[in-house]
Amino acid sequence: MTDIPEVLFVCVHNAGRSQMAAALLEHHAAGRVRVRSAGSAPADAVNPAVVAVLAEIGLNAEFPKPLTGDAVRAADVVITMGCGDACPVLPGKRYEDWRLPDPAGLSAAEVRPIRDAIDARVRALLADLLPD
Repeated sequence: MTDIPEVLFVCVHNAGRSQMAAALLEHHAAGRVRVRSAGSAPADAVNPAVVAVLAEIGLNAEFPKPLTGDAVRAADVVITMGCGDACPVLPGKRYEDWRLPDPAGLSAAEVRPIRDAIDARVRALLADLLPD
Protein backbone atom coordinates (compact mmCIF):
# COMPACT_ATOMS: atom_id res chain seq x y z
CA MET A 1 0.00 0.00 0.00
CA THR A 2 1.23 3.52 -0.77
CA ASP A 3 1.63 6.29 1.82
CA ILE A 4 -1.91 7.45 1.05
CA PRO A 5 -4.16 4.45 0.52
CA GLU A 6 -6.46 4.48 -2.50
CA VAL A 7 -9.92 2.93 -2.37
CA LEU A 8 -12.11 2.16 -5.36
CA PHE A 9 -15.85 1.54 -4.87
CA VAL A 10 -17.52 -0.36 -7.72
CA CYS A 11 -21.15 -1.14 -8.46
CA VAL A 12 -22.95 -1.75 -11.74
CA HIS A 13 -24.30 1.72 -12.50
CA ASN A 14 -22.13 3.89 -10.22
CA ALA A 15 -25.35 5.71 -9.40
CA GLY A 16 -26.12 4.55 -5.87
CA ARG A 17 -24.12 2.48 -3.41
CA SER A 18 -20.67 3.27 -4.78
CA GLN A 19 -21.51 6.98 -4.94
CA MET A 20 -22.62 7.00 -1.30
CA ALA A 21 -19.56 5.04 -0.18
CA ALA A 22 -17.17 7.35 -2.03
CA ALA A 23 -18.80 10.51 -0.67
CA LEU A 24 -18.82 9.16 2.88
CA LEU A 25 -15.21 7.95 2.80
CA GLU A 26 -14.04 11.19 1.22
CA HIS A 27 -15.78 13.09 4.03
CA HIS A 28 -14.53 10.96 6.92
CA ALA A 29 -10.98 10.55 5.56
CA ALA A 30 -10.52 14.31 5.11
CA GLY A 31 -7.78 13.91 2.49
CA ARG A 32 -6.01 10.97 4.15
CA VAL A 33 -7.34 8.47 1.58
CA ARG A 34 -7.70 8.76 -2.20
CA VAL A 35 -11.24 7.77 -3.14
CA ARG A 36 -12.70 6.76 -6.50
CA SER A 37 -15.93 5.15 -7.61
CA ALA A 38 -16.91 3.54 -10.88
CA GLY A 39 -19.48 1.33 -12.54
CA SER A 40 -19.23 -1.67 -14.84
CA ALA A 41 -22.19 -0.19 -16.81
CA PRO A 42 -22.43 3.44 -15.62
CA ALA A 43 -25.79 5.20 -15.62
CA ASP A 44 -26.45 8.62 -17.12
CA ALA A 45 -27.02 10.21 -13.71
CA VAL A 46 -26.88 9.46 -10.00
CA ASN A 47 -30.08 8.10 -8.44
CA PRO A 48 -32.12 11.13 -7.22
CA ALA A 49 -32.89 9.46 -3.87
CA VAL A 50 -29.14 8.96 -3.33
CA VAL A 51 -28.50 12.63 -4.14
CA ALA A 52 -31.21 13.57 -1.62
CA VAL A 53 -29.94 11.40 1.27
CA LEU A 54 -26.37 12.59 0.74
CA ALA A 55 -27.53 16.22 0.67
CA GLU A 56 -29.30 15.65 4.00
CA ILE A 57 -25.89 15.15 5.60
CA GLY A 58 -24.11 17.86 3.62
CA LEU A 59 -22.47 15.63 1.00
CA ASN A 60 -22.61 15.51 -2.80
CA ALA A 61 -22.41 12.72 -5.33
CA GLU A 62 -20.28 12.91 -8.44
CA PHE A 63 -21.26 11.78 -11.94
CA PRO A 64 -21.27 8.07 -12.84
CA LYS A 65 -17.91 6.94 -14.25
CA PRO A 66 -16.89 3.79 -16.13
CA LEU A 67 -14.78 1.12 -14.49
CA THR A 68 -11.31 0.97 -16.04
CA GLY A 69 -8.36 -1.31 -15.55
CA ASP A 70 -6.29 1.75 -14.64
CA ALA A 71 -8.63 2.58 -11.75
CA VAL A 72 -8.32 -0.98 -10.42
CA ARG A 73 -4.53 -0.97 -10.84
CA ALA A 74 -4.26 2.34 -8.94
CA ALA A 75 -6.35 1.11 -6.01
CA ASP A 76 -5.00 -0.55 -2.89
CA VAL A 77 -8.50 -1.63 -1.86
CA VAL A 78 -11.37 -2.47 -4.22
CA ILE A 79 -14.83 -2.62 -2.68
CA THR A 80 -17.44 -4.21 -4.93
CA MET A 81 -21.15 -3.79 -4.41
CA GLY A 82 -22.90 -6.17 -6.73
CA CYS A 83 -20.80 -5.82 -9.89
CA GLY A 84 -20.26 -9.57 -10.11
CA ASP A 85 -17.54 -10.73 -12.47
CA ALA A 86 -17.29 -7.36 -14.26
CA CYS A 87 -14.63 -6.15 -11.85
CA PRO A 88 -11.12 -7.28 -12.81
CA VAL A 89 -9.23 -9.10 -10.07
CA LEU A 90 -5.55 -8.26 -9.93
CA PRO A 91 -2.92 -9.77 -7.65
CA GLY A 92 -1.75 -7.70 -4.70
CA LYS A 93 -5.05 -5.86 -4.24
CA ARG A 94 -7.33 -6.14 -1.27
CA TYR A 95 -10.89 -6.99 -2.35
CA GLU A 96 -14.08 -6.81 -0.33
CA ASP A 97 -17.64 -7.37 -1.47
CA TRP A 98 -20.21 -5.36 0.46
CA ARG A 99 -23.59 -6.97 -0.08
CA LEU A 100 -26.09 -4.16 0.33
CA PRO A 101 -29.52 -3.55 -1.16
CA ASP A 102 -29.60 -1.69 -4.47
CA PRO A 103 -31.24 1.73 -4.00
CA ALA A 104 -32.57 1.79 -7.58
CA GLY A 105 -36.26 2.65 -7.57
CA LEU A 106 -36.38 3.29 -3.82
CA SER A 107 -37.55 6.44 -2.06
CA ALA A 108 -35.22 8.60 0.04
CA ALA A 109 -36.80 7.10 3.18
CA GLU A 110 -35.91 3.61 1.91
CA VAL A 111 -32.37 4.67 0.91
CA ARG A 112 -31.47 6.23 4.29
CA PRO A 113 -30.88 2.84 6.00
CA ILE A 114 -28.64 1.80 3.09
CA ARG A 115 -26.68 5.06 3.44
CA ASP A 116 -26.33 4.48 7.17
CA ALA A 117 -25.15 0.87 6.67
CA ILE A 118 -22.57 2.08 4.15
CA ASP A 119 -21.46 4.79 6.58
CA ALA A 120 -20.80 2.21 9.29
CA ARG A 121 -18.77 0.07 6.88
CA VAL A 122 -16.84 3.09 5.61
CA ARG A 123 -15.94 4.13 9.17
CA ALA A 124 -14.69 0.60 9.92
CA LEU A 125 -12.68 0.55 6.68
CA LEU A 126 -11.13 3.91 7.52
CA ALA A 127 -10.16 2.73 11.01
CA ASP A 128 -8.53 -0.32 9.43
CA LEU A 129 -6.67 1.72 6.77
CA LEU A 130 -5.53 4.45 9.14
CA PRO A 131 -5.14 3.02 12.64
CA ASP A 132 -4.23 5.60 15.25
